[in-house]
Amino acid sequence: MESFDSESAPLPRNMIENSMFEEEPDVVDLAKEFPSYPIDSDDVVYEPRSSRLLVRGLGENDLDEDEEDYESSARLLGMSFMNRNSSQRSAASSYIRQQPSGWCSMPSAWTMVVGVLILVLVASMIMVIYFLPGCTFTRDGCKKTMDTVYPVSTSGELFPWTELRLPVSVHPVHYNISLHPNLTSMTFQGSVSIIVQVLQVTKKIVLHSSDMKIISATFEGKEVKILEYKPWQQIAIKFPDDLKKGQYVLNINYTANFSSSYDGFYNSSYVDTTGAKRVLAATQFEPLAARKAFPCFDEPGFKSTFLIKITREPKYISLSNMPKAKTSNLSNGLQEDEFEKSVNMSTYLVAFIVAEFSSVSKNVSKTMVSVYAVPDKKDQVHYALETAGKLLDFYNTFFEIDYPLSKLDLVAIPDFLAGAMENWGLITFRETTLLVGNHSSHIDKQLVTCVIAHELAHQWFGNLVTMRWWNDLWLNEGFATYMQYTSIETVFPELDIDTEFLSIRFRALAKDALNSSHPVSTVVSTPEQVEEMFDSVSYEKGASILLMLNGTLTGEEFRKGVIEYLQKYTFRNTESEDLWNSLSQIMNTWTVQKGFPLVSVKRNGTQVTLTQEHFHLNSENTKDSSLWHIPLTYVNDSCSALSSCKQVFHLKDKTATLKLPAQVKWLKFNYRSDGFYIVHYDEEGWRVLNEALSVDVNILPREDRAALINNIFALSRLGKVPFRQVLNLMEYIRNETETAPLTEALFQLAQIYRLLDKRSELNLVSRMKSYIFEHFGSLMDSQSWEQENSVSKITLRSALLEIACSLNRHNCTTQAKLIFDQWLASNKTNQIPSDLMTTVFKVAAQTEDGWTTLLDMYKYSNYDTEKRKTLEALASTQDVKKIILILQKSLDGSVIETHEFPFVINTICKNLPGYLYTWYFVKENWDKIIQKFPVGSYAIQSIIMSTTSQFSTKTHLVEAQNFFSSLGDRGSQMRIVQEAIETIKLNMLWLENNLNTLQNWL
Repeated sequence: MESFDSESAPLPRNMIENSMFEEEPDVVDLAKEFPSYPIDSDDVVYEPRSSRLLVRGLGENDLDEDEEDYESSARLLGMSFMNRNSSQRSAASSYIRQQPSGWCSMPSAWTMVVGVLILVLVASMIMVIYFLPGCTFTRDGCKKTMDTVYPVSTSGELFPWTELRLPVSVHPVHYNISLHPNLTSMTFQGSVSIIVQVLQVTKKIVLHSSDMKIISATFEGKEVKILEYKPWQQIAIKFPDDLKKGQYVLNINYTANFSSSYDGFYNSSYVDTTGAKRVLAATQFEPLAARKAFPCFDEPGFKSTFLIKITREPKYISLSNMPKAKTSNLSNGLQEDEFEKSVNMSTYLVAFIVAEFSSVSKNVSKTMVSVYAVPDKKDQVHYALETAGKLLDFYNTFFEIDYPLSKLDLVAIPDFLAGAMENWGLITFRETTLLVGNHSSHIDKQLVTCVIAHELAHQWFGNLVTMRWWNDLWLNEGFATYMQYTSIETVFPELDIDTEFLSIRFRALAKDALNSSHPVSTVVSTPEQVEEMFDSVSYEKGASILLMLNGTLTGEEFRKGVIEYLQKYTFRNTESEDLWNSLSQIMNTWTVQKGFPLVSVKRNGTQVTLTQEHFHLNSENTKDSSLWHIPLTYVNDSCSALSSCKQVFHLKDKTATLKLPAQVKWLKFNYRSDGFYIVHYDEEGWRVLNEALSVDVNILPREDRAALINNIFALSRLGKVPFRQVLNLMEYIRNETETAPLTEALFQLAQIYRLLDKRSELNLVSRMKSYIFEHFGSLMDSQSWEQENSVSKITLRSALLEIACSLNRHNCTTQAKLIFDQWLASNKTNQIPSDLMTTVFKVAAQTEDGWTTLLDMYKYSNYDTEKRKTLEALASTQDVKKIILILQKSLDGSVIETHEFPFVINTICKNLPGYLYTWYFVKENWDKIIQKFPVGSYAIQSIIMSTTSQFSTKTHLVEAQNFFSSLGDRGSQMRIVQEAIETIKLNMLWLENNLNTLQNWL
């Protein structure tokens, strides 16, 4: 294994990238500039940059007489009619008549005005005529002589399709797939036989294929030619005659290399405890990568059945979605596994693995549940097996639809980018999200339980019923996220999952407050846009609006609606409207428009005026007519702590009024923060709430206290309340004891601290540190460093001690060093509580000996939760040389797995020494990064926000704008780029407005 060589890491150039702009080409290159609208078959489409538009009936450069005349006239006006290239326009000289020597050199003002008007009029006519789609201008007017212009395939022939989405005239019915992966050459051979149903008469079949060499193809037993258009990952067959309606068989033989990234059919490796390197092959097809493993109709709406065969060496096992039907011994010493025919499902859910894994199994409700891992970690699979069994029972009962397969495998993959993937019957996980060691804490178990619950929920939401297209991804991810928390609250109440769910709703609000956000259900076309749908809006906001809906409906209405939806659309595809038809139409406004409402509350005696507006952090967007149907919940001082106290008022209009009994002293809206909106009270409303909390913190549930803290910080960022009002509310926190409000307050204050720290506002940094210690110091010092079983207490102490030690509070750092030294002295037998490992290791990593010790631990640890905590500590070093090495080693995959690169970036950027260097490193290595992580993917989103979200100066804003605009089709159009730029601007604005207040009040 390659060691960390501190002398081998050159510094990248410390420079600001300049924007690069290409001149407008003769023809739009659809391979690089995807249209934002579906391309109609009659529209002009694509021809490579080196050629002109092909006009049916005309040669490439042939013009009729009228066109030649018109082009000549245009050139007399200094315009190039047939070429819009800016350089050629500027080069075209105007027509100038030689003047006789005695003439006046300057025309009169009247002549100039008339001349200019004529020129503008003629030029306008020419431009209108030129830009009329599909027109050739002659004396008889506009004649439509241009039909569809098709892209050119790799063979030079025209490709018969012009859209990113496949035609709907042909649907797959069934796939027979045979694969032979070679784990020595890192290649695989494949053959696929697809039964297709022609639904409409057509002369073409178009499907997906990417990064594979097609050897041969037959259609109905006859050899056919495959055309390929690589930019859209499509292949096609053209037929001389119409294909009538009916079923046909398409066979394709091909070879390919394993994918070099974490999608498609990719190879992975790990080193076992003996030091031997082991290899395996696994799949990750969501969203658009099944086409990298076999030619297919790779859209979620093209559901089909699958029968899979895998040829392998005897030392390996193979797994797929369905149970194994049989194994055959081949004459070459290999074995072929054949799996049962699958249920009807989308291509992104197909999966197969070839590896040396061990497993444990148990029968749960007529389903064989198994957990697989590498042999060295077989002792860490038992918690996952028990958890999966309990959750499977819960979902079978809750949905009143039994899991439809006879087996369910959960597999820990050593080198896996996503947290997990819900492949039907073969769920794949990172090792950290499935394996639990003997010394894992309840927090570690909470994470594993959450991921298992999420992926099992997908077996119904996503697998059994699937969104028709990626614009409605939230139907999969929002529901799975909501159900993971619902199931855990019921099955594992000791894991205190409510606090975690509340926290992720707060983070979703923060993201959705940006102008760069998007509706829950939104239009997506390009692969990059599809990748970007995997964000907090689809997951956490989707879950949040379902929670809000459940809180509005009575009794079992929500569950009954969910069951009706699943039963009605079993094995089918749906859209958002289908769900609301089964549940409630009041939620439609929450999915079709981005953002969320700000509800302002103004009381005048017994009358309360309620007003809603779009909560827009970006002040540039002041004109917004968005309205939501808001199921407003509220309590008052007479009854506030119990669920039975909750009252509901439906706010449908911009403004409404609410009558109160005269004796009501105060109101708290959005009970337990179950609604996805923020509430702003008038000055008196905030005052009485603050006063009530100062008398008795328990007057409101812990969720409501956390929400008041979250909301007032958000309102300060919006400019609705001065920051001194935030500090006024924070005074009550000295008496707070509950985890949810305390951790939310710490989160908000830590954000401000880091922003000031990155600005090098040293005086304010010191005062903010003192403010945090003044309000939380005694609580920090009182925390136990012993084993603890309460998840709530573990969550709180982890947050308190991590901040205390990061701010160098003496009591914390001293105790952390002592525990680390005792641990080493005991030869690591004196166990450190798992939830405190990160804090203890981070303190140790600030010394040379401690960092070196942790690096050795990381290399050889067999426990993945411990390994990740060690990595976080290594990345928290203040030593720039070590930072450089960690960045390089995690990007190239030596010592540190490449899938941890986004996590490494995020950790380094929390600290002052590393965040600027990391930004330069990302810029210098951008092309390498997007080779490993797809443009638009969650990994790329994380990398961009980690490196830019704490910028707050004009210099950094310009630097970020220049870099991202220079990327072109390598990422400049990503939504996350807009979010990054917007966040920098908002940071600048907040500091501009609040620096003086901080100086006066801290």
